[in-house]
Amino acid sequence: MSGPWGDRPYHSLDFELKKQFGHKVYKLALSGGMTCPNRDGTLGRGGCVFCSEGGSGEFAQPAGSPEDVGRQVEAAKARVRDKVPEDAGYIAYFQSFTNTYAPVSYLEALFTEAIRQPGVEVLSVATRPDCLEPEKVELLARLNREKPVWVELGLQTMHPKTAREIRRGYELPVFEDAFARLKQAGLTVVAHVILGLPGESRKMMLDTVRYVGHLPADGIKLQLLHVLKGTDLAVRYEADPFPVMTLSEYADLVADCIALLPESVVIHRISGDGPKRLLLAPEWSGDKKNVLNTIGKRLKERKILQGMLACS
Repeated sequence: MSGPWGDRPYHSLDFELKKQFGHKVYKLALSGGMTCPNRDGTLGRGGCVFCSEGGSGEFAQPAGSPEDVGRQVEAAKARVRDKVPEDAGYIAYFQSFTNTYAPVSYLEALFTEAIRQPGVEVLSVATRPDCLEPEKVELLARLNREKPVWVELGLQTMHPKTAREIRRGYELPVFEDAFARLKQAGLTVVAHVILGLPGESRKMMLDTVRYVGHLPADGIKLQLLHVLKGTDLAVRYEADPFPVMTLSEYADLVADCIALLPESVVIHRISGDGPKRLLLAPEWSGDKKNVLNTIGKRLKERKILQGMLACS
């Protein structure tokens, strides 16, 4: 089946990158060597309840100094070399912890070095909205004039009660302020949303996705909640297991999420990976190929059904 977004029934990141650059573009997961205000005592200790010791960056290259970014980039390229065509480009993706939680001078050296590496076409920075002071937004806007810069903001949920329970550490107006300032500066903003947070109903999850669509964000990452060893969430789960979604339930939910989003919103992720050595639940999420195939099949079934209803 081929539609407006190629072989996928939604506006995927792969489609958008091919449209913008004319070829495949791959992410290189890097580390800026930073921590998080939710870990170092500024806001709290231990981070969000779901966050592992790797700060959601288990697949990133080990951290070094700004001068060491070239080594990180080359090591990350080597990991994907067998599946990358010669004309491919790359995204320098700073993934681990909070990647604007450092002095501007350090960030400027780090990001400038990354963005100027051979083959790098985009800089992507994952961070918290409460770590985006005006001078940091100004830096990102300046780099955006050299190459595209994406800022990935960890929203997770729009609901205050859940945000407190997961120890997110900031209120929704903080997110909205950072979002507005980034957009005003001309930056691309991607919102992270976690599906399956304890205590959230299906309606609550869909409300968060609807909220992101109404902003509107440039992109969204839909992340299945992974219960990972070594997290406070894992301690809770092992003591008193809370319900986790089945694969079928998750596929249905993702299809509903996508249906709520404007077609302009690029869907960067529909599941996410949890390191298998750390994964406690849901166990089915460890088979990434099966997860993506099941979601893809569900989305295509929805498209076919919609077409049949439109013709009836």
